[in-house]
Amino acid sequence: QVQLVESGGGLVQPGGSLRLSCAASGSRFGFRVMGWYRQVPGKQREMVARISSGGSLFYADSVKGRFTISGDAAKNTATLQMNSLKPEDTAVYYCHLQMTSDPADVYWGQGTQVTVSS
Repeated sequence: QVQLVESGGGLVQPGGSLRLSCAASGSRFGFRVMGWYRQVPGKQREMVARISSGGSLFYADSVKGRFTISGDAAKNTATLQMNSLKPEDTAVYYCHLQMTSDPADVYWGQGTQVTVSS
């Protein structure tokens, strides 16, 4: 079975930085898209950033210029570097893996808590 494991979450002061990492196992190598979503209580999960195996990038407007996503399709790994963190970035962050366009071939991690507070 495919599993995604996130790491790097924690407590950080406003203006600080965190690096989130995601590693997938149980699947062939060569992702189509990997990305990061976040969710806060009472709100739907929202896309933060994603990267395709061809290098195409997407960032939510709220994080452009502050967050950077990178990935390695040969290893099915992805990293989210988060700088200049704000309290409104506080959320549970989830790693997302899309191997093909088939909805049965999409996977999620369990989530890691990011808290930005002084």
